[in-house]
Amino acid sequence: MKHSNALLASVASLAIALPAYAADKDLIVFDWAGFEIDGLTSDYVAKNGDLPTFALFGDDDEAFQKVASGFKVDIVHPCSQMVSKYRDAGLIEPWDTARLPFLDDIPAEFLNSPVFKDDAGLWYVPSYWGATAVAYNTDTVPAEDVSTLQVFTNPKYQGKTSLPDSSDDVWALAYLATGVSDWTAVTDDQFKAAAEWLRAANANVYAYWADPSEQVQLMANGAVQVAWSWNDGVALLKAENYPVGFQREAKEGSSTFVCGFVNMKDGPGSEDKVYDFVNSWLRADAAPVLVDELGYGHANAKGMASKTAEDLLAAGLGAINAPNLAQVPNDPALRERQLAEFEKIKAGF
Repeated sequence: MKHSNALLASVASLAIALPAYAADKDLIVFDWAGFEIDGLTSDYVAKNGDLPTFALFGDDDEAFQKVASGFKVDIVHPCSQMVSKYRDAGLIEPWDTARLPFLDDIPAEFLNSPVFKDDAGLWYVPSYWGATAVAYNTDTVPAEDVSTLQVFTNPKYQGKTSLPDSSDDVWALAYLATGVSDWTAVTDDQFKAAAEWLRAANANVYAYWADPSEQVQLMANGAVQVAWSWNDGVALLKAENYPVGFQREAKEGSSTFVCGFVNMKDGPGSEDKVYDFVNSWLRADAAPVLVDELGYGHANAKGMASKTAEDLLAAGLGAINAPNLAQVPNDPALRERQLAEFEKIKAGF
């Protein structure tokens, strides 16, 4: 691939940083790999003199299992469907809303769930949102092939696809591909149909990617032509002029998600620095940085207002004319069933 050398070098440097790195020992942030960018943390650094200590993860369930097993951190950055697990496990405490000056800039719909906010307080601070859709090599994959999610079961792409090693994202894909765009009311028959479709898709998978840098490397070296992707993988590829498209309007649709911060109970670090970090992230002028660097939408509506419709479309955040499966909180028992079935499917059963 003509753009692969520079791109592979950039993702390799990112991959080296994945496990963790230490800076300000008074704050430990358990975060998605790739979010340690200057524009999000600049206010924190200006006030405290250094970045917080980051521990990094690539999957929501992995992160939850680690903290549930005793890994001590101050803040975790899960997506919305995970919040009930943190609450049910007694791992988090409500936020002090008086210490979150940008809270009013977050659209109400991002908090429209009793899982996030109830009489006991605010349990979740939304930070960003994004899409999961079809990334593809525009030089080798015709647009008509990605007009449907059945591209992932198309024999033409056997051994040339990649899916995220994330139960939520692969089940969003499987439900959409089998005609379901609301996972809050999934029947047993719908679950079984989605599982069978996912088994068929698994037969085409070259590899499951664990984080965006891995997905980017798989596409950059030519092994993978089609991937079920988040915005940031596409943004990294575009930054290196790789020929990538992001199809959010397959006839069966695509998925969206919202992620945010939870405040860990009995965190080892400074509670003042917890709020310094979250407020640095939530300020309005962090929004364009997030869109430009990673292609994600920021939770601060005032900050997002600085981006044009063309900017949003280029980042894969524009309005779509297709079904959308929103990854909102769903039945915890269904999530556990999905997770167990996904592990069986990956193992070939």
